[in-house]
Amino acid sequence: MTNPTRIDPPLIADEREMLVSWLDFHRATLAMKCAGLTDEQLRERASPPSSMSLLGLVRHMAEVERGWFRRTLSGEDVPPIYYSDANPDGDFDDLDSVTAEQAFETWQHECDLARQAMDRAESLDVTGRKRTHEHSLRWILVHMIEEYARHNGHADLLRERIDGATGE
Repeated sequence: MTNPTRIDPPLIADEREMLVSWLDFHRATLAMKCAGLTDEQLRERASPPSSMSLLGLVRHMAEVERGWFRRTLSGEDVPPIYYSDANPDGDFDDLDSVTAEQAFETWQHECDLARQAMDRAESLDVTGRKRTHEHSLRWILVHMIEEYARHNGHADLLRERIDGATGE
């Protein structure tokens, strides 16, 4: 994985630019938390009973990107990547199913497809359906920012445990 570039969101922007900028900021933050680590370090688990790892977080976020932007917003019928009904935590648990490089490529690919889905949406009011509920692009973006922010907090703790690195 190359060293990620993180751009601070603008202080003044319209709503869409602000939301998309914050989402990209949090995506880059997760990448930064993982940068410079070996495959083995990326697979290191948190304290039991948690099975969380940095690699698991990357795989989980690939699933989340895919679910909200491709399935919900775009209405695509795409299967899960890492989990199944029989293994609902496969994104966190089955870390040997792909290399770290493959997992990062998959995550980046899902982020790229999410950006394309956002670009196709005429406004933040465009909706998609998840089960029986409609969700606006605005809601999805706010939720994704929250999802990344929460998991970036987990990534902070995991990274500090691995090599002592701290920071934003």
